[in-house]
Amino acid sequence: MSTEQIPPGEQSGNRHGRAGRARQDRHHPLAPPEWLLRGLRPSSAPIPWAAAARAGIAMAAPLAVGFAVDEPEYGALVSMGALAGVIGDTADAYRMRILNIAVPQFFGAVGVALGTLVYGRGWLAVAVLTLVALVSGMISSIGTVASVSGLLLLLNAVVGAGLALPQPWWTAPVLLTAGGLFVLLLSLLGWPLRGRQPERSAVAATYRAVAGLLDAAGRPAYEEQRQAVTQALNQAYDLLLGRRARAHGRSPSLVRMAAQLNAVIPLVEAAPAAHLRGRPLPPEIPAAVRRLADAVAAGSTEPLVLDLPAPPAGVPSARAIDSAVRHAAGVVHEPDPDLFTVDDRLGRPAALRIRARRAARAALFSGASWRYGLRLALCIGLAQVLVSVVEVERSYWVALTVTFVLKPDFGSVFSRAVLRALGTAGGLVVAAAVLAEVPRGWWDVPVMAVLAALIPAFSAKGYAFQTAAITPVILLLSDLLSHSGFDLIRPRLLDSLIGCAIVLVAGYLLWPESWHTRIGDRLADTVDDAASYVARAFGPVGSEAALRAARTARVQARRRIYRDLADVRNEFQRALTEPPPTGARAAAWWPLVVAVERIVDATTAARVRVNHGAAPPGAAEVAGITAELRALAEAVRRHPAPPAPRTAPPPPQSAVLAPLHQELSAARTITAGPTPTAS
Repeated sequence: MSTEQIPPGEQSGNRHGRAGRARQDRHHPLAPPEWLLRGLRPSSAPIPWAAAARAGIAMAAPLAVGFAVDEPEYGALVSMGALAGVIGDTADAYRMRILNIAVPQFFGAVGVALGTLVYGRGWLAVAVLTLVALVSGMISSIGTVASVSGLLLLLNAVVGAGLALPQPWWTAPVLLTAGGLFVLLLSLLGWPLRGRQPERSAVAATYRAVAGLLDAAGRPAYEEQRQAVTQALNQAYDLLLGRRARAHGRSPSLVRMAAQLNAVIPLVEAAPAAHLRGRPLPPEIPAAVRRLADAVAAGSTEPLVLDLPAPPAGVPSARAIDSAVRHAAGVVHEPDPDLFTVDDRLGRPAALRIRARRAARAALFSGASWRYGLRLALCIGLAQVLVSVVEVERSYWVALTVTFVLKPDFGSVFSRAVLRALGTAGGLVVAAAVLAEVPRGWWDVPVMAVLAALIPAFSAKGYAFQTAAITPVILLLSDLLSHSGFDLIRPRLLDSLIGCAIVLVAGYLLWPESWHTRIGDRLADTVDDAASYVARAFGPVGSEAALRAARTARVQARRRIYRDLADVRNEFQRALTEPPPTGARAAAWWPLVVAVERIVDATTAARVRVNHGAAPPGAAEVAGITAELRALAEAVRRHPAPPAPRTAPPPPQSAVLAPLHQELSAARTITAGPTPTAS
């Protein structure tokens, strides 16, 4: 995926050389380390204004009702349940919000019930919370919803075991669940009016991202736009197909949007071929795709008159782009696509029983599941033993901090511990002003509305910002339950620092996995997948039916690779926020992540050129490239840092695969670079 009109290997080295020199230039003896600065830089993600408004209403209204009926403690518990729903209110599609909010609320209710039953039971409470932490960690490895469910299970168990909640034991679970369901109700109010709007907007956003990709073809911005297209496609397919069970054939609107989304795939495939040509596309082409995006967003079926320039003769990539745009225009304006011809296999989940079996297997028999469960149980057990032996004011805050910080699927454990300490300190400044100046009572309602609205807004900017927003909210709710006022500030800071210290020592420094990062294994698996994709892209085909089946399998393989590469990018970005040696290893392998993306792009471009008239490569050449990629994957698995390149005689090169050979040369250049020190 070269981004300048120079050989890809040189371009890759230049980019990463410039990045390395820039990092060196910024280095100063008194400057904070780069991994810390990464976490403190606010994200460019837009503020979710609707979620902010829902958060303010969902958390302030229960307080108002509590004061109105003279039961402020009950109102505070409902608001506490609403806080969990606000944190989980991140889905776009309405049907996904039900899962994201309702399922974790059930686990949260179970957790607070268990905690309430062992409140004041001494070592029994320590044992129960340690066991709950083990279960919480193990189920967190299943998926996103399970991760939030495991988080709420443990958080509410800690709250129930550490705070004198209203009796009987079922009161707190009911009130907390009511708060979460109130958030769910508010988030679903627009469903009757907006129905499929989130899905339609996601498909339209994919078309706009592809238009940006075509705009960037032949220009330096191509790589960034390629990542935006991958993200848009992942989100759109997840919204359309990721949560459904048997909607295909019964929901014409959903099927039509799936057809429109599938129609953009030929454009995505043709874009690398146009980019490798090294010349910008005529502006009429991205403009036409943007008009298609507008039609998708509006649900229009009016035919679009395309004003496209004729593709130059003898240029396969130009013919591929022209054909893909016209095909997409035909599909976008088709009012009633045949329900049985729309291929939904690119993002369709497996059957429910298969997914349940996989989830159970992942939770019970996965090494990663047990490692995280034991890691979390160890830290929670240490926290509970510590506060049982040493008198610590508001001791349950220690275990709460451990739970929030020790979530590896939410980011780097080390940086989260440091950022949580910093975020808590910042939030305490706001909390101190609120507790000192705002009288308890009805004034808490508007203050809570403002503070709660900041949670979604700040969460979009980063973990430290989210912590700073949540801290004053939790302290205000704690004051309503305990009536401690300004005296909450000091123990909150002290307990948070103790919790962060436990995580840093027992959950990070003394945990072997922290020092033996597994990011290389994920990258190696992706390189192996790229080798399989090369073999599949130019494998032998027979009949017309076999040709269609091969193309479908090829598109599915390419989507899986790009989704996996997006996950690998996320893992590497988390690892880059770790201190050495993990951060150093991630930085050493990072250029290869970019190189693999370019290899996949070059393979797709070559396949497109062959489809539109270029001579296909020989079987021996394809086999040589596949073998070299598999050897590279094995080298990634064996070495903690890029090894010296494997020397081999160059295979005979066809014209159509010349860019792919250049990208492989770039990957070899990366592995030949200076090897960083790694313990």
